[in-house]
Amino acid sequence: MPGSLVVVHVHVRVKPDRVGDFRKATLENAEKSRREPGVARFDVVQDAEEPTRFVLVEVYRDGKAPAAHKETAHYRRWRDAVAEMMAEPRSSRRYVNVSPDDPGW
Repeated sequence: MPGSLVVVHVHVRVKPDRVGDFRKATLENAEKSRREPGVARFDVVQDAEEPTRFVLVEVYRDGKAPAAHKETAHYRRWRDAVAEMMAEPRSSRRYVNVSPDDPGW
């Protein structure tokens, strides 16, 4: 049975000449996001074969936490800073946790 954690995968493709800038801005946002009480995990992964592709793996403790995250100053700074770095609009999918059990996060 699914738990209460909300898992969001954000897919981003960055302009080739902006990969370094995107990484820097995104790592700063991720570090600050991990400090939010509603965030269980916030990972940044980069495609090994196509380095312009990233996935942000965001795990929230409940259904209200994603909206609270988008209200933070660090998220808004990140959103504005990376907008012109993207090669195409980012996309996201929302999932519910199945395993491990929520306390395992």
